[in-house]
Formats: sequence, C-alpha cells, structure tokens
Amino acid sequence: MTWLLIATGFSGAFTCLFIFKKIAHLFTTPRAIAVHFSPSGGCADALINEIHRARHEILVQAYSFTSKPISQALVDAKRRGVKVDIVLDGSNEREQYTELHFFIEHSIHPVIDSHHPIAHNKIMIFDSRTIATGSFNFTHQAEQNNAENLLILKGHPELVDLYKKNFAAHKAHSRAVQINTNAPRSHAA
Repeated sequence: MTWLLIATGFSGAFTCLFIFKKIAHLFTTPRAIAVHFSPSGGCADALINEIHRARHEILVQAYSFTSKPISQALVDAKRRGVKVDIVLDGSNEREQYTELHFFIEHSIHPVIDSHHPIAHNKIMIFDSRTIATGSFNFTHQAEQNNAENLLILKGHPELVDLYKKNFAAHKAHSRAVQINTNAPRSHAA
C-alpha cells in the first residue's frame, strides 16, 4: 500500500510540474536566436514578421530608413494599436528616399538623435521580449545589394532591459524632426 501512495505522490508532483511549466510559458519567452544575412537573405522579411507579431510596443533606432515594406509594416502595427516609437539619425531629414515623411503622414512621429555625429544604431525591440539588431540598415539597398546581418534574440530579458535603457537614453537627448517641406517624398500613399 505504501508504494501506491508513493507512486500517487510522484505522479501528482509531475502533474504539478507540468502545469507550472505550461503557466510559466504563458508569461515568458523561450530563448531563441535567429540569424539572417543579405543580400536577399530575408532580413527584411524577418523584421516584418516580428513587426506583425508585436502586440504592445515596437521601439526602433535607425541610421537609414528607406524600406517601404518595413515602414508599411510599422504603420500597420500602429493602426492595430501597437505603440511605435522611432529614433532616427539626422541624415533622414536630408535623405531623398527616407520614409520619415511617410511615418509623419501616418501619425508616427520619429525623433532625431542629433546628439551624435552619426546615430548608427539598427535596432528594433518588440514587446519587451525580442531584440533585432545587426549591421542591417532598414533599407532596400541593405536587403537587395549589401552584405549585411541581422540577429533576432528572444527570451533574453537582461539584454532587453539594456537595450531599452539605451533606447531611452538616446530618445531623451533627441529632438523633434525639422522637416524640409520642399524635400521629395518617397513613399506612395
């Protein structure tokens, strides 16, 4: 009879452990790392997929931003209620093909990190759970022609915290966009 009580206790413990793991999985992101390379290595598609998965917040730091598909995905995310916060390098105010005007037309108001000679970051943070970073600029040229890399990290909360603090520090010393109304717009509405 004792062995039956012991066996029942073990199966109950394993059942509790199974249920605990299932509940914990709902509140944590399993660790995963994905890497993509360009040209034509799927960097843009990987970012767009992460943008589509976002439910609450997307933080973006970008040096150059000329990718129409990525900018459209960010606008679509905003339309579905995701907070989209963007810090750009000052070159976007002068760049002919920048998506800056497209963002503003769709009520996303990037700020300019003019505190540094070049704000060369290429980072997206999704829902405080996923980081995308690497050499990949958010541009058509980076996807189609350049040798680039993109690393997507999931389930690393300590890294997310560091990247979010870095984002906040750069946003804090950024300024509002100074639009040249004569500059051509690149994205067809």
